[in-house]
Amino acid sequence: MRLGADHVRVRVPATSANLGPGFDALGLALAIHDEVEVRLLASADVVVEVEGEGAGEVPSDASHLVARAVRVGLDAVGAPVTGLHLVCRNAIPHGRGLGSSAAAAVAGLVAARGLVADPTALDDATVLALATELEGHPDNAAPAILGGATVAWAPDAGPDTPADAGPPPARAVRLDVHPDVVATVVIPTTRLATSHARGVLPTHVPHADAAANAGRAALLVEALTRRPDLLLDATHDLLHQRYRADVMPGTWRLVDALRRRGLAAVVSGAGPTALVLTTPSAVPDLDAALEAEVDLRRWRVERPAIAPHGATVERL
Repeated sequence: MRLGADHVRVRVPATSANLGPGFDALGLALAIHDEVEVRLLASADVVVEVEGEGAGEVPSDASHLVARAVRVGLDAVGAPVTGLHLVCRNAIPHGRGLGSSAAAAVAGLVAARGLVADPTALDDATVLALATELEGHPDNAAPAILGGATVAWAPDAGPDTPADAGPPPARAVRLDVHPDVVATVVIPTTRLATSHARGVLPTHVPHADAAANAGRAALLVEALTRRPDLLLDATHDLLHQRYRADVMPGTWRLVDALRRRGLAAVVSGAGPTALVLTTPSAVPDLDAALEAEVDLRRWRVERPAIAPHGATVERL
């Protein structure tokens, strides 16, 4: 496929995965955005400039995740893979459970969509499949692509699927979030690697806990879309959060304290950010609780809108 542009700008939202009981399945797009400009170069060089989050920490060459994702996207549709100049203006915190890695993968793939002559070749389903291969899980990639809230899953292989065919590509559906749902993120100064947070999870859980989580995850879809008054019950989790308490003790104490006050607090993704889902009438109670529970020298509080749209691209 030929190229249709040589300079594009992508905007991609932060995301919060799991939302309590929806482990590796549910996600929410938040209006904290990274912006990436991608310009094709005549040479084979890859140059990456980073401003904001991650500046001076992430790679500045072809190993940068956005650069790798651009090249994966171009290669997937048979477009020429050229040199790249990237300018990444990052607002999504790194290592905090707000989907920075998924945002980088999606940004690069959506940039490739804008660069090729036929953007439909990199449609949302294709971008989700490629982002999942790059980043590992679709629960953050899906809301970064689709916006709103999402449910992501991996389909079962069909009976005629060859044994060496690999897993079927991930799929996702978008949910329209009720306008009364208010998201608040409480972001610590400390970071936590997702691999470390996943490493403390048990290989088996009690059947009763799994059954309870299935019910709460189903209820959470109703709470997010039609019944925000059910958010506290709907965000109750037994599958992963308590097992991670020792690797993020401050987050676990905060989540527990807020829930005891009747507020729907959860660990955002793998943590250590806490996410609280409330309604406008409960915001004063939440603010009072945060004033009592949060040391602002170690945490910062943001109240981003729920992003109705996922990643966007424009040709420059």
